[in-house]
Amino acid sequence: MSSRSSDPLQGRLLDGRYLVGSRIARGGMATVYAATDTRLDRLVAVKVMHPGLGDDGEVAARFVREARSAARLNHPNVVAMFDQGADDGLVFLVMEHVPGATLRDVVRDESPLSPRRALALLEQVLTALAAAHAGGIVHRDVKPENVLLAPDGRVKVTDFGLARAVSTATSATAVSGPLIGTVAYLAPELVLDDGADARSDVYAAGVMLYELLTGLKPHAGGTPLQVAYQHVHRDVPAPSRHVPGLPDYIDALVERATARDRAVRPADAQVLLHQVRRVRGAVDQGLSGDPDLAADLRPHRSPGPAEADGGAEADQSGEVTEVTGRRTGPASPPPAVPYDWAADPAGWSQQDTEPGASAGTGTVVVPADPASAGNTPRRPRRRRRLLAISALTVAVVLLAGWYVALGRWTTTPALAGMSRAEAGAAAERAGLEVTLGGKDFSDTVPAGDVLRTDPDRDERIARGDTVALVLSAGAERYEVPDVAGLAVDTAEQRLRATRLSTGAVRERWSDRYAEGTVVAQGTDAGTSVPVDTGVDLVVSRGPRPLEVPDHTGDPVRVAAVDLRETGFVVEVAQKVFDDTVPAGNVLSQTPSSGTGYRGDTVELVVSKGPELVSVPDVVATGVVAARETLEEAGFDVEERRSATYIGLGYVVAQSPSSDELVPPGSTIVLSLV
Repeated sequence: MSSRSSDPLQGRLLDGRYLVGSRIARGGMATVYAATDTRLDRLVAVKVMHPGLGDDGEVAARFVREARSAARLNHPNVVAMFDQGADDGLVFLVMEHVPGATLRDVVRDESPLSPRRALALLEQVLTALAAAHAGGIVHRDVKPENVLLAPDGRVKVTDFGLARAVSTATSATAVSGPLIGTVAYLAPELVLDDGADARSDVYAAGVMLYELLTGLKPHAGGTPLQVAYQHVHRDVPAPSRHVPGLPDYIDALVERATARDRAVRPADAQVLLHQVRRVRGAVDQGLSGDPDLAADLRPHRSPGPAEADGGAEADQSGEVTEVTGRRTGPASPPPAVPYDWAADPAGWSQQDTEPGASAGTGTVVVPADPASAGNTPRRPRRRRRLLAISALTVAVVLLAGWYVALGRWTTTPALAGMSRAEAGAAAERAGLEVTLGGKDFSDTVPAGDVLRTDPDRDERIARGDTVALVLSAGAERYEVPDVAGLAVDTAEQRLRATRLSTGAVRERWSDRYAEGTVVAQGTDAGTSVPVDTGVDLVVSRGPRPLEVPDHTGDPVRVAAVDLRETGFVVEVAQKVFDDTVPAGNVLSQTPSSGTGYRGDTVELVVSKGPELVSVPDVVATGVVAARETLEEAGFDVEERRSATYIGLGYVVAQSPSSDELVPPGSTIVLSLV
């Protein structure tokens, strides 16, 4: 159990943005945490490579490829990739957070699953893989742990850490390099250094279906190498061996998807998805078996030597077993068509009618007449007529059997890339009908031409059946929506709804837009762009903070001009007397420091200078009385003798005079006579 005390990453802020929370899962290469994107205030999943692995250039590059590969996939069944970065030696990915369980939990708690539920889950997985394969991406690590189940029932495939573009794929095996992928789901070609392609994911999906149906892994061993060996040398067993009663077409579907020879597997997840839907249809109809569907699904191989001799051989006990090129078991009933009609279109050869001809495969034996040795009398006409009727009857039966088993089947011709008219003509030549199966976008196939068919190319189909043509709608283009003025979360949702993505997000100060609001977008609204195009966004950080200058003691006129130029509104709150600050200067300011925003108000209190008082009139008063009067009024007194001083001690003049206003405490000079 992880906790903040035991895991130093919990509570850490990665890249100044992602606050790491509880641990979700831990693997061999990385640990996944729930985290909060503090910039967008949303819950995300952060996958952090184990410390030290980032020093390995190849491992780190593979980790970064995960972000780039997954970011290219915009699909409801694929976990969205948001960001990738590094922080103090830790390499990490930021992904969509999907609460809920994994398919591993379903296998552990609910298996074996019913065919209907197992196929429904696999169908969503294949939908995601089909989108990846269409984009040239191979997952390489398909397993229940990488399939998430959201609370609303949606299935999401994650962890494209081992995905690579097909065009740049490099092989890696247990012999020549690191064995990439979980060994229980590893396709034989990955073990044999044959490289990976979409069919490697198909194999893993087939193994996963087997596990959903049975609750067991198809191969077991004491070491991963032993399990890998079995993938190469042993077929995945039929699920019905462990769950009796499963329809034959379920076994056939698993057999086809997990064929050791990838040449006979479905070409990619889209083809397997088509087959799964056919099987789901049979399950929904309640069919306990469908020999035609099962035969159509099973791998089609060229017959081996044993099959060329009749499809059966005897074991040492004398019991006859059927040889199919995949499994051996009790011999099946004789096939409906024992004769190779393609090799002998006429239906009869001279050898067929010779007495004593061998009863090998492809030979119709006509018993010899016991009396035919030596010179035999001429047969009566009636006997010849009966023989002719018998031969005709056999021929009709053989022809009917051939048609039922083989003749009514053909394969879908290659129609992709043709015009609609050309495809219709080609299908008609193959004995098939065509119908429109909708349209889909394509960057390579011109609009109106055939993009793909259902059934796909070279799939088995009955003559006279209908092939659905999916036409190209041309290059997929979408108009960029106008997201200026929207909250960044809303803008990103609108881009995703338009099949676009969010590009680089820059922030800047804005007095017009609130924090977290889109100020501008890198691509003009209304521009037509390809799907998944990233639209750069400029997001508001809110108003820029302004430093408040302190103008206490400065002339009010100077203070007001500077504050207004900075961006503030200036208001003189009041004017008061002050004995220390000159009149007209700022006595106090609110605020006088810190930061504010443009348009904020700064209040000033202006000094009116000291408060003035009048001087008492003491002229013609004795100096003693004059001093007492002035000192009681708060003035200082200075005595001076006048030019006519004779020693009388009377005041003949005062300065300032009695009609002046002076500051309290001023000095009054008395002139004495």
